[in-house]
Amino acid sequence: MRTQVIPVEEAVGKVLSHDITKVVPGEFKGVAFKKGHIISEDDIPELLKLGKERVYVVELEADDVHEDEAGIRLGRAVAGEGVRCSEPKESRVNLYATRSGLLKINVPALEAINELREVILSTLPNNTPVTEGDMLAGTKVIPLAVKEEVVRAVEIISAEQGKVVRVIPYQSLDVGIIVTGGEVFAGRVKDAFGPVLRKKVESLGSHVRDLKYASDEPQMIARLIEEMIAEGNRLVMVSGGMSVDPDDVTPQGIAMSGAYIEKYGAPVLPGAMFLLAYKDRIPVIGVPACGMYFRTTILDLVLPRLLAGERLTRKDIVALAHGGLCRSCPECHYPRCSFGLASSER
Repeated sequence: MRTQVIPVEEAVGKVLSHDITKVVPGEFKGVAFKKGHIISEDDIPELLKLGKERVYVVELEADDVHEDEAGIRLGRAVAGEGVRCSEPKESRVNLYATRSGLLKINVPALEAINELREVILSTLPNNTPVTEGDMLAGTKVIPLAVKEEVVRAVEIISAEQGKVVRVIPYQSLDVGIIVTGGEVFAGRVKDAFGPVLRKKVESLGSHVRDLKYASDEPQMIARLIEEMIAEGNRLVMVSGGMSVDPDDVTPQGIAMSGAYIEKYGAPVLPGAMFLLAYKDRIPVIGVPACGMYFRTTILDLVLPRLLAGERLTRKDIVALAHGGLCRSCPECHYPRCSFGLASSER
């Protein structure tokens, strides 16, 4: 790629190396032709009107790739399932979700691409819940043109290491909810937990198949968990009774059901008393009382991943410590905030 000054009539097919400004007194002042624009025959009269008899242009060499073409190829290389690319604008190509789901970023491939010279790829954090139309990433090259080998390197990384940006759809699961507490079981207090959990489940495309109530007896909790799994529920949520008080027996009931407890207690606020377990490969989660009182809790970090088909482990829950503090903003903007960014590391 080399820069030269040539008569405007000889510039057809050449690439502008700078912006050209247009000024109409009292009406308009701005860029008429942007840097990187490929000059066409139709542009010549307008350039002459702007007083540009000679222009600074870039002449591409055989192995150069224009910024717009490079942006298109970068976008296509890194976009996986559930992702579409925009048209280029000054080489920038944005990636958008074509469906709701869980954003998955191939972090090693992302870092390998950004190690290349003259290439930029920026994304939302891994494991961000997204909806159709959300912007997920942006990619571009820095100069007006890059060498073919640079663009090809991105394509090779994506081919060998996997697509960088994907949206995994949520599975539509039958979910069972068990609300614990003697006061609710006896009907002395109206259930306020079940509707909250139902809303979260249904907002992610799943269905609450069963909603049952249990007294503060671990044997009853265990029996209901077993029944719900036998009846076809593929996820069981047990709410309330998660603290260390003597009459909070939900963890004990989950254990008595035969479920393997992966992690009891989570480094997330709100959500410290969260429990993750599995019975016959089916997730059984203990949801602490904060799930009823706070709009955003650990449940909003964990539930999308479970409904996307992930099997979370103790290490995944421990990793939530970094970024696991909710700021309790007067107006909640989750997931457009720092809460849960730790999950982007796994």
